[in-house]
Amino acid sequence: MLHELRISGLGVIDEAVLEPHPGFTVVTGETGAGKTMIVTALGLITGGRGDPARVRAGCDRAVVEARFEGESDGTAARIVGSVGGRPDEDGSMIAVRSVGADGRSRAHVGGRSAPLAILTELTDPLVAVHGQSEALTLLRPVQQRAVLDRFADLVGDLVAYRRVRTRWQEAVSDLANRRGRVRENAQREQMLKLSLQEITQIAPLPAEDVNLVAEVRRRENADAVRAGAQGALSGLVGAETLTDAPTAVGMIQGARHDLVTAGDPRLSQLADQLEQASVILADVAAELSGLLGDLDADPAQLEELLARQAVLKSLTRRYGSDVDAVRAWVCDAERELETLDSSDHRLAELQEQVDELAGAVGHAALRISERRSEAAARLGALVTEELAHLAMGRAAVRVSVTQRPAVASDADAVEVAGRRLTAGADGIDQVEIVMTAHPGAPELPIAKGASGGELSRVMLALEVVLTDADPVATLVFDEVDAGVGGRAATEIGRRLALLARNHQVIVVTHLAQVAAFADRHVVVDAGLFGAVGRSDLRVVAGVDREVELARMLGGTNGSSARAHARDLLGATVAAPTGRRRAG
Repeated sequence: MLHELRISGLGVIDEAVLEPHPGFTVVTGETGAGKTMIVTALGLITGGRGDPARVRAGCDRAVVEARFEGESDGTAARIVGSVGGRPDEDGSMIAVRSVGADGRSRAHVGGRSAPLAILTELTDPLVAVHGQSEALTLLRPVQQRAVLDRFADLVGDLVAYRRVRTRWQEAVSDLANRRGRVRENAQREQMLKLSLQEITQIAPLPAEDVNLVAEVRRRENADAVRAGAQGALSGLVGAETLTDAPTAVGMIQGARHDLVTAGDPRLSQLADQLEQASVILADVAAELSGLLGDLDADPAQLEELLARQAVLKSLTRRYGSDVDAVRAWVCDAERELETLDSSDHRLAELQEQVDELAGAVGHAALRISERRSEAAARLGALVTEELAHLAMGRAAVRVSVTQRPAVASDADAVEVAGRRLTAGADGIDQVEIVMTAHPGAPELPIAKGASGGELSRVMLALEVVLTDADPVATLVFDEVDAGVGGRAATEIGRRLALLARNHQVIVVTHLAQVAAFADRHVVVDAGLFGAVGRSDLRVVAGVDREVELARMLGGTNGSSARAHARDLLGATVAAPTGRRRAG
């Protein structure tokens, strides 16, 4: 619920604060005084387009700050926390929107800068603004269908329908692609199979090319390796041709013998260490001997390694930069082969899948259509009943739901209950709100059969009917009473008061009959130079309220106008709206 709205630098408003009532708040004032800027401000805080032309002359930016009462562990708090913000000390959520004269727009929630999308996500469930432009959107079939779906609570059904419809479209596209490219796919499939066969026969191991380079390099340097190994081995254990030459192992063994025969315990410990060194040197000598044996064992092995290296290079030239890339290409090729299978068997499997998904789409669409038709009958009857309270008692509204037949070339055609219908993103139905102005009159779409004032009343009737289905806490109406007067205006005020049972309602109006029903009456006065400051947005009650209503009724402050205003207020005090009205 909106607790406070602060506005600065917006249109004629220099700086002003609005504190709406939890129930029904009405905003009135002279034409051009700036009351519509309240609605503009609320439009900005709900993520509407920021028009730099709305920035007050002489100001560098317009700023709107809204304080919402909320639960510290609710959805709003979660959204605020997602950008690092937090609720105020009293648990309320603060949202700020600024629009610069240069066109730059910024948003803040919970004291932290946030994308405009976060601001919209925060305020969407909290505030709904209904202005003249919103009333006109009701003329569009898409909006009319959305109204019916909201009333029928079809959100979950539509999500499930769109999910299966997407799978169906993907399967249809896959089947068409395979059928349309049978020859091309067959050639590609044959090429991939031959390549995979070649790579499989060679069977490259991970990093084999890198390991081969090192091994070839070692074997190509075999003479230097042999000389180094032989020299080290001779130094350790002696050479066959130099039987009397001293060796490292022999010298260590001799030194150990001298230490042992000395008979001193301390020297014996050192002798043990020399024994360990002798063992290590013997192991090194054995490894060197084995290495020399390998070098001499198979001189032709180098040629085999070079041949293997050449085979691997032939693969890397065609399939990847190295052996690991070739192995990755194999995985990709195997996956691609699965999508290229255009055999009769595979096409039959895909066709069966398409048919099965088409049946699921048709079933889901039919369920939605049946629920829409049932809800349409109830919605039309309820709106017609509401219009009787809005001085349109002779009018009747019907919500028409018709299924769209598919043409021969329709890619979205599905079979539903023996008929070929177009299954669009929102189902198989075309929804239209039609109205009969009076008995005997032709039934016409509301775009043709309703005047501007009648359209506003139809929209209000819809809001009253949808009140239980609408989770939005605060409803804002900008001159929803445009084009009406007299008893119709009184009934509009009564229905707005009824709507305020379950919602916070803020209305900008020029009709005293509507304003008289409000719990809080706010008057906007343009001060010097046409500016609206803090003192120019005032709550009126008692005599002051009578004066304002008298002005709205006839523009005078005479005794008869004041008496009429008192009568109007008196008539609303006990109005049957579910709670006593404020005086």
